Amino acid sequence: MTQLLGLVRGRRGRRLMALAAGAAIIVAGIASTPGALAPRGSTDSLPRTFGWTAYGTTSGGYAVSVAIGNAIADEGYRLRVIPAKNDVSRLTPLRAGQVHFSATGIGSYLAQEGVMEFSARRWGPQPVRMLLASWSDVNIGLVTTAADAGIGTAADLRGKRVAWVVGAPALNQNMTAWLAFGGLTWDDVVRVEASGWSASVQGMIDGAIDAAIASTDSSKLFELEGSPRGLRFVPGPLSNTEGWKRLLQHGPWFSPHDATAGIGLSPEQPLEGASYGYPILITYADRGEQAAYDLVRLLHTKFDAYKDAHPAAIGFSVDRQVFDWIVPYHAGAVRYLREIGVWTDAHEAHNQALLAHQTALAEAWDRVLATHTDAETFSAAWLDERARLLEAAGLDPVWRN
Repeated sequence: MTQLLGLVRGRRGRRLMALAAGAAIIVAGIASTPGALAPRGSTDSLPRTFGWTAYGTTSGGYAVSVAIGNAIADEGYRLRVIPAKNDVSRLTPLRAGQVHFSATGIGSYLAQEGVMEFSARRWGPQPVRMLLASWSDVNIGLVTTAADAGIGTAADLRGKRVAWVVGAPALNQNMTAWLAFGGLTWDDVVRVEASGWSASVQGMIDGAIDAAIASTDSSKLFELEGSPRGLRFVPGPLSNTEGWKRLLQHGPWFSPHDATAGIGLSPEQPLEGASYGYPILITYADRGEQAAYDLVRLLHTKFDAYKDAHPAAIGFSVDRQVFDWIVPYHAGAVRYLREIGVWTDAHEAHNQALLAHQTALAEAWDRVLATHTDAETFSAAWLDERARLLEAAGLDPVWRN
């Protein structure tokens, strides 16, 4: 166990080290609309009516967002929660300034890195910022299967019908990581496309799909559990150290975690596996500092009003936050967290390292934009440049062309 935790921390540390790059953060391609937040540094407060995108209506992220909205209504705020099928559709309204925040998943990190769908010329590395994330008692991003599919371990996925969610790089990369845990790749399974996360679970219910990525608390899974096919979660035992090494090569955001909340789970019946913060509440770097400050303050001060509304809600407790993770925190969030005494100098140093990392990626992206005009090979050229940049800094790029 100690050796494995050392491996997890070591890999994360190498990937998240500061890159020696200067200059200001480059914010590219953010459309200006009448509904957009005020610029970073603005003294404008959080609007009384504001919105954020989330996973679909049957997801844990959507449910906890609604619970938060109900809690802060007592303070005179109205939160509009807008469901979206995939990472791209969650981030597009945020980038365009049509919503203020997004309650998303590992798509936030993929967007920061400019990989997978975000390696396209219209995207690139995004200057996203965290506010808080839910580090709850559930397991996030794990393989969920129909019980009748005969899948008890990740290795049992061989030859099975596995969901590939269109436009959802986070879900698909999580599955890539779990396939690697079992010593497999996508070539070892039957890839079945699904239009969204909910559709991937519906595919299991309907008999077209055998396995998909989900969270142990996703409400849609109750339908699968109650269907003739039944529900089973695939564990990720810590004793499988080689599997964990492979998992972290494809999913560096995962950490060992025993889920004690979710369908069929409890402290007496935990699920050994992996997890990360979800939902991850983000915005862009240039969005109003005061508004971000106000939202984090609300999430903190109104915590008792929503903490029991959903299994994921407890994870927004300030004492559960991981301040040295993989996406930097927004200046407004940092200001509030420092005021309440939980943001340390070590957290600030780590945050500055992540900001430098984003700056270096933005500068590399601009170099590729300026020198590579072939649309068909643009993403490959960017991934090559990104890999050279990170490898020169002694970091694992994770994604290569």
